[in-house]
Amino acid sequence: MDYRTVGFWFDSIAAEEDGFRPRPGLDADADVDVAIVGAGLTGLWTAYYLQERDPSLRVLLLEKEVAGFGASGRNGGWCSSLFPWSASKLEKRYGRDAAVGMRQAMVDTVDEVGRVAEAEGIDIDFARGGTVTFARSKPQLAAARAEFEESERYGVDRVALWGTETVRSRFGVRDALAATYTPACARIHPAKLVRGLARVVERRGATIAEGTEVLSWDAGTVQVRSGGSARTVRAGTVVNATEGYGSQLPQVGRRILPLYSLMIATEPLPDATWERIGIEHGQTFTDFRNLIVYGQRTADNRFAFGGRGARYHLGSAIRPEYDRSARVRDHLIHTLHDLFPDSAGARITHHWGGPLGVPRDWHASVGYDRDAREAWAGGYVGDGLSTTNLAGRSLADLLTESRTDLTALPWVDHRSPRWEPEPLRFAGANAGLVAMESADLEESVTRRPSVVSRTLGPLIGH
Repeated sequence: MDYRTVGFWFDSIAAEEDGFRPRPGLDADADVDVAIVGAGLTGLWTAYYLQERDPSLRVLLLEKEVAGFGASGRNGGWCSSLFPWSASKLEKRYGRDAAVGMRQAMVDTVDEVGRVAEAEGIDIDFARGGTVTFARSKPQLAAARAEFEESERYGVDRVALWGTETVRSRFGVRDALAATYTPACARIHPAKLVRGLARVVERRGATIAEGTEVLSWDAGTVQVRSGGSARTVRAGTVVNATEGYGSQLPQVGRRILPLYSLMIATEPLPDATWERIGIEHGQTFTDFRNLIVYGQRTADNRFAFGGRGARYHLGSAIRPEYDRSARVRDHLIHTLHDLFPDSAGARITHHWGGPLGVPRDWHASVGYDRDAREAWAGGYVGDGLSTTNLAGRSLADLLTESRTDLTALPWVDHRSPRWEPEPLRFAGANAGLVAMESADLEESVTRRPSVVSRTLGPLIGH
């Protein structure tokens, strides 16, 4: 496979990565302390912090393709404090202290990613410029005020609310009524992070076996296929770090739903154009629509812009042809031009996507079952770029039996219910996408918060 086709991020570093020549696969059975299934950011951060806790541990990462092939190398490059559940929703389930602790942990994680990248000499284009979320209608303005008020209640995220005059004087979003500004977010190049981190954990003594497909695991025994041969890995603990791709494995199955998110990248734009647009280096941006969009200004002055809208595929199918959709690409181009008219005319150089992992209750989790000799992390619902770092630190503490503030966070040992069997899963997941599209249309017509969103939102994590 030509791994440059994974997307803009991989393509932009292909020369430095020697075309992503795969590392050797597993050529014999193996005995290790920790076997990690998946060499994306969850697996690599877990390996990194395990090596910090106990350098003597024998750590093996098993990867079907190459390190960072999945969502870790395809995402929007937001190193943010976002977590799938809001602080108020966490408080209702776990109490105020737990909600505040989870929010603070996520805010701190943004700086931790930057700290490690600098300490390890990984150039990831890290620039902590925060997130600007535009409100472009009365319903979106109400959502902006609600976000600001929630931030004020908990005192962690320190969200600012900018009025019409401020927003229109700074940004080329001509219909903006307001915007929130969340400081805890950095723009990064995700492929540089995941590929650089892979080299770091290797240098520290971990083994990454690429081209090695995990078939199943049970009680510390992992069955794999590598180079056409069956191999067995015996491990003290198996870490499931597969995210959306876990839906293809019998040990995960209906515990996760692979939902596609797609992106586009433009050619580099002149500085004068960016001055009119108003997005600075390090800033990420979105708006308060129901069907999520997200973007950044890359280090080389491109728009990298993405969003939901690609349908879920029957049976949780994951196939290369699903990574691109002409309909969603055109929707993203239209949305970008609508948001920033000065982007119109910029050539689209890349279009890509991939599956992210969605649990049934939209609640990310991390945990460790000592009796089963299995640990897991995931269900990030698209907020995984930084959450994987928190997951890696938490798993390292759990696996080394260290009781810390991280192991007391409310997402530890949470277990989501399974998704419905097919065809109910197919009908429900795609109905949710249609509902969010309908909600945005409804709000644009009525100028009031969507009844559809209010009715169906709780079923899809809103």
